[in-house]
Amino acid sequence: MGRRWAARLSLAAGVAALLVLVVFGGLVSLVLMGVGWAGLALSAAGVWWMLTHTGRIRVLAVLLLVAVPLAVLALYAAAGLLWVVLVSLGLWALAVFAGRAALVEDAPPAMPEHPARRPERPFLIMNPRSGGGKVTKFRLAERARALGAEVVVLDPDRPQDVAQLAREAVRRGADLLGVAGGDGTQALVVGVAVAHDLPFVVISAGTRNHFALDLGLDRKNPARCLEALTDGVELRVDLGYLRAGGPEEPEEPAEPGTEVVFVNSASFGVYAEVVQSPAYRDDKVRTILEMLPDLLAQESGARLSVRGDGPVLDAPQAVLVSNNPYQRGDSAGLGRRERLDTGELGVLGVHVGSAAEAAELLLRGGQQGRGLTETTAREVVVDADAPVIPVGVDGEALTLPTPVRCRLAPGALRVRVPRHRPGVRLGAPPMDWRRVRRLALTMGRAAAGRGPA
Repeated sequence: MGRRWAARLSLAAGVAALLVLVVFGGLVSLVLMGVGWAGLALSAAGVWWMLTHTGRIRVLAVLLLVAVPLAVLALYAAAGLLWVVLVSLGLWALAVFAGRAALVEDAPPAMPEHPARRPERPFLIMNPRSGGGKVTKFRLAERARALGAEVVVLDPDRPQDVAQLAREAVRRGADLLGVAGGDGTQALVVGVAVAHDLPFVVISAGTRNHFALDLGLDRKNPARCLEALTDGVELRVDLGYLRAGGPEEPEEPAEPGTEVVFVNSASFGVYAEVVQSPAYRDDKVRTILEMLPDLLAQESGARLSVRGDGPVLDAPQAVLVSNNPYQRGDSAGLGRRERLDTGELGVLGVHVGSAAEAAELLLRGGQQGRGLTETTAREVVVDADAPVIPVGVDGEALTLPTPVRCRLAPGALRVRVPRHRPGVRLGAPPMDWRRVRRLALTMGRAAAGRGPA
């Protein structure tokens, strides 16, 4: 019943959004709609010019970004239709929200949970600098020790090998490993957990916590992640690996330690080049603006070639290879992965060569087409016209010999999570008007006793 009425509300709000424009604005409103789309296109072009040029052209592009939206709003206000446009946009947003809510049960089911016994000798590594000091703020070390865990709090002034700390803990008899820190630190210890077939606990004490988000963990209160030690269940999730250089087809599996683990993604191209810069840590915005013009024009950096299960991507400006595909239908963009156990890598390649292509990409809502390629693959090979390329692995900057091979190990990682997690939900799939209409009409007929259409 709830899905049917959500679908009906979506259709009604969509129709109302159009009627408000036509009834209160007439033909003028249709003209102003065209003006709005043109404004979006000009804004996208302005962003492109700002990123790909320096000096006067960049200044003019910034002025364009400011002037275009103001001019569009002024035209709406002069025509006396600003309120009409705002009401129509509000109704359209309601239509999309209700439509996606109606389709939520069509989304992939949650990852299966397995029973887990309480660990006897858990070992946790905590980084006090991660997330602006969450380890100290939430008293994570004290809480974990009270639950029987051995805890090592890293010394910010003395670099330590977290993987080695984990290996030493395993030799002492640890039966669970965990990390309170960023995704890059998590990945280092994950490799040790997988090598010894031990469960791993994620404590969301990092800044972004992408891995914790996709596991449904509480990112606002990382102390709740410690419930996995006392009332936990186990998830079997996939794990990504990077193998650098070597023969085209390796004859034998990689030796332990010869591959780089990633729990979220590996990025190549523009982003990876930027984060390699020593200046990036101190002044991110300035470094990006200084480096992007040459990188986007491909006057600097390596020329990439990406091979997967589909067509070859030639000379993309940026490539993201992820441990399971990200959900691009989310209004937040690359916000999360619905599942971490599909056994496939997500591949996202971007190549925008002009302001027109940037505008087209925006107007298409980031859908696949010219400038953007999205696919999945069992294995991905990233090659380049350089012997070594920069790679961003879970936010950490590395350089690796080419070619770089990305693969997925299905179900390789045992993750221990709390039984009750606030982030567990069925994410709404991308909006599909045909499915919403069919859902509203078909379920209506079924409820009236006439059977499905």
